[in-house]
Amino acid sequence: MFDVEASASLSEAQKRRVVAKAGTVLRAIAQDERSQLRNRELAVDRLVEKLRTALAVPRRRVPTTPGAAARERRLEGKRQRARTKRLRRPPGDE
Repeated sequence: MFDVEASASLSEAQKRRVVAKAGTVLRAIAQDERSQLRNRELAVDRLVEKLRTALAVPRRRVPTTPGAAARERRLEGKRQRARTKRLRRPPGDE
């Protein structure tokens, strides 16, 4: 069990981030092994992982624009569809 608000190792900004994402108290339980020591180690590892994911700052998405070749492929496809539909029309409808 890890009390986020009472922690001296986290800054105020980190505390706010963890509380917003994971809550004020982080808990980790491990009952995988028969050994109490091994279960305690697993629980600490899980607690560290929860804290690490809560502290992770997501990277901002950088918006990109389509390249010239992609734009040309899209326009060529539109021209091809227009040609196909034009050919489907009855003659003299233009």
